[in-house]
Amino acid sequence: MSPRGLILGIETSCDETAAAVVERGARTLSSVVASQISTHARYGGVVPELASREHLRAMVPVVRAALAEAGISLGDLDAIAVTSGPGLAGALLVGITYAKALAFAQGLPLIAVNHLEGHIHAVLLNEREQSPEEKLEQTSLALVVSGGHTHLYLARPIDGDWHYRLVGRTVDDAAGEAYDKVAKLLGLGYPGGPWIDALAQYGDPQAVPFSFAQIKRKVHLAGRAARTKAASTAPIAQLDPRFLFSFSGIKTAVLRYVDLHGLRGTSRPNSATWESERLPRTREEAVALCPQPTLDLIAGFQRAVVGDLMKKTFAAAESYGARRLLISGGVAANRELRARFTAEAGRRGLSAAFPTLPLSTDNAAMIAAAAWPRLQAGKFAPGSLTADPSLALGV
Repeated sequence: MSPRGLILGIETSCDETAAAVVERGARTLSSVVASQISTHARYGGVVPELASREHLRAMVPVVRAALAEAGISLGDLDAIAVTSGPGLAGALLVGITYAKALAFAQGLPLIAVNHLEGHIHAVLLNEREQSPEEKLEQTSLALVVSGGHTHLYLARPIDGDWHYRLVGRTVDDAAGEAYDKVAKLLGLGYPGGPWIDALAQYGDPQAVPFSFAQIKRKVHLAGRAARTKAASTAPIAQLDPRFLFSFSGIKTAVLRYVDLHGLRGTSRPNSATWESERLPRTREEAVALCPQPTLDLIAGFQRAVVGDLMKKTFAAAESYGARRLLISGGVAANRELRARFTAEAGRRGLSAAFPTLPLSTDNAAMIAAAAWPRLQAGKFAPGSLTADPSLALGV
């Protein structure tokens, strides 16, 4: 391994083709992301087959751009890291197949990275870049909250590597998925998170109160894991119910409120020939189109979701004695979430760290950063590496 410790990271778990070069897990030399939002926006969500096709188109140009931006060639690299799961099977395979071929051709070690671990290292990478001389590795409670995941992990550095223990997760929908579905219901664009975040500040969060019911054990399951999304990846039955999330209920509550008050699609232009291309394009246009009851609904929805994430995250931190919080994932870019988590952490004497906004959403810099400890330890992926859409993190 050269003194520079240069790792090329590749990320294709969902709908963004990303490549980045990171030096020794602490300095981002380049980070290139090709987004597919325009491809999937008309469908209101990610279409797996289209995602795979777009990854095939973008993979080579994105990697070339990342190398050029970093000012290096393939011969300067020390390793190649790639997301192996969880995610969309076809999308993952595009990145893995290309990474394996590139590593073989260059004679470089290949490092497999869990996408969820990557999100945690997005925070650590940001901290290392801001405070390169400070020793930041310490036991932390990590909340990974995005369109596909809402998980709580106890993250511990041991012998130069990171180890994770799952302590909480959603039993059904992820928080980001709830954002997307509510935005689609109201006639806003995809992804829904940025729209909800932008419009919530114009509504009264007290006007439409939402609440979360306590999650109880299912008696008929006799302690077995529930048959929910990704149920096989985490032992729901063994987790403390206090740290379990559920966002399907609030989606239903919003749907009923919208139908009862005639708010469905109220942000769309008033036209009988409305099409997806006529979604509001700017925050100002959306505010002008949304009646006040819709803005109040959005504000109440966001306040409830952020409140539930805070309640369970801080309860877990207290239970496990964690003094440091790492909050990452696409929903971690939400302004209200950042403000309220930071304020509550300060009140409790805890530290709360977030990645930069570009590192909050899917990117390859976080994958390269997470691979650095494995490169040092010589933990490389076998030639048989393949996609694992339900890959679990931690025990």
